[in-house]
Amino acid sequence: MGKVKIKKSDVWIDMTPMSDVMVLLLTFFMLTSTFVKQEPVKVVTPGSVSELKVPDKDVLTILVDKSGKIFMSMDKTSDLEATLSTVTSNNNVTLSQAQIKKFKNDPMFGVPVKDLSSYLNLPQSQMSEKIKTYGIPTDSINGGMSEFQQWVDAARQCNDQIKICIKADQNTPYSTVKKVMSELQNMDENRYNLITSYKKQED
Repeated sequence: MGKVKIKKSDVWIDMTPMSDVMVLLLTFFMLTSTFVKQEPVKVVTPGSVSELKVPDKDVLTILVDKSGKIFMSMDKTSDLEATLSTVTSNNNVTLSQAQIKKFKNDPMFGVPVKDLSSYLNLPQSQMSEKIKTYGIPTDSINGGMSEFQQWVDAARQCNDQIKICIKADQNTPYSTVKKVMSELQNMDENRYNLITSYKKQED
């Protein structure tokens, strides 16, 4: 007896709805995601059970590594340029337009003002390594404000809505973090956020 041939029919699936959903999901994640700036040093924040979220705009981040070096970053480029202009003007430092552009493109800053020009003259590939050897000084200048306080004060002048966030490594000595807090308190800046890693509360 001969075999019965079954007629095969092609199965056609319309992929249009699925591609529409994928595009919508991609657009959603692109619009709601925030880009994390590359930090010059790796900081492992201590754990905390607090669920308060860190502000996502008008933020001045103060990063303190485990060796005590201090770096900063600002989320708005316009505020960063105005802050740089104020600090360099107060310290009689002049930067070229090319140097200012490099400063704005740097993810974080943390170089003493006197070394700022020579640092910004370095190739971009060397800047990321060189900045690790610096750090913003907290020693007062001629009995006045320290360079750290000058940066914070200049940031407040260009944006009175700015929020200060301190991000310290879990191995940073307490005395170093206390020094940063004391510098802020001396400027009548008593409101700031401490950035920590979320840790679930144990039963």
